Amino acid sequence: MKSRKPLASRLTITIVCAVTCILLVSTFLVFYWRKKSKKKPSSIVSNIDLLPTISYKMLHQATNGFSLNNLIGSGSFGVVYKGVLQQDERLVAVKVLNLQNKDASKSFMAECNVLRNVRHRNLIKILTCCSSINYIGDDFKALVFEFMTNGSLEMWLHPMIDSDKQSKNLSVLQRLIIAIDVAFALSYLHNHCEQKIIHCDLKPGNILLDSDMIAHVSDFGLSTLLTTLNDSSQKCTSTIGLKGSIGYVAPEYGMGGEASTEGDVYSYGVLVLEMFTGRRPTDDMFKDGLNLHNFVKMSLPKRLVQVVDPMLLPTKEDDNDNDNEIVEEANNTEDFRHIDVDMQKCLLSILNIGILCSLESPKERINMEEVIKELQLIKSTFVGLGIPRGRPSRAQAWNN
Repeated sequence: MKSRKPLASRLTITIVCAVTCILLVSTFLVFYWRKKSKKKPSSIVSNIDLLPTISYKMLHQATNGFSLNNLIGSGSFGVVYKGVLQQDERLVAVKVLNLQNKDASKSFMAECNVLRNVRHRNLIKILTCCSSINYIGDDFKALVFEFMTNGSLEMWLHPMIDSDKQSKNLSVLQRLIIAIDVAFALSYLHNHCEQKIIHCDLKPGNILLDSDMIAHVSDFGLSTLLTTLNDSSQKCTSTIGLKGSIGYVAPEYGMGGEASTEGDVYSYGVLVLEMFTGRRPTDDMFKDGLNLHNFVKMSLPKRLVQVVDPMLLPTKEDDNDNDNEIVEEANNTEDFRHIDVDMQKCLLSILNIGILCSLESPKERINMEEVIKELQLIKSTFVGLGIPRGRPSRAQAWNN
């Protein structure tokens, strides 16, 4: 009997120790895997539980049954309607995905994954989303955004004949501020997010303007998330099809190159050139190796007047300061003398930034931090010269 008691005690102690060790190891493993999973980048198929949801019925009511009268835009992945949420009378834009497009669901997830985790004054704000069934039993997915009162930059640069903005025009200063806004948005995405975010589809149609004409970058349906593997390499974690729109897509993408911050910089450069020349990169004149970048580069500085948007050029010195006068035709270099010397240097500096951003070699393009510094310097000098309403005045020489 005495020998059995020590044996039982030793057995009990052994069992307790074993169970304790198992519990400790299990606890350690649980904490380890939780910590490791937090470090993993969000994938394209991650859930969107962090976003509040809204019902199909509410969106149907907000857009008057998705009426054509409320239709304000369309794209490859869906259409956008203007709506009013009844609960708070809030004006919104409702992007309804075209689920017949096989990539639309991926676009929906990509946009949710990006926009739920970013906050910046120059990025469109997502308010809510809807993933439901419509009244005829089909799948329905939609994203709800803040409504931008002044529409897209595309509408301002290339207004339709019957557009209510036909009589309006963006001044040099307004275009410069919009270019700075977009540069800040890209710099935030490229340099100040936990994961680098590549927009992949930057163009005037995806730049929206609020009531104060502040620019907001939108449409992240093609966006790509990057995770840094080491100091010199990056890896795509999500992307969808062609990385961009014709005319704005970086040339290396056409050769199978992966999405990169340099690709966004190229698109930004084309955007800047378009903003200050008034010409789309898809203009019929660009063929046989000629593109917007080459056209501007070959024309500067002597033929500046031939490439700048005529809406930005005064015909000559105007004693009445008539802001409605524009250059209707600019076919010879003699018209160059009609542009104020400070405005000449301003436009040359801005167009040069567009050229540097849209160089063919990705490694030669300047980054968005440099772009911001250069554009802010131009803006500071521009404002310091006291140029009213975007018109030039004679003052000190421009700082290049």
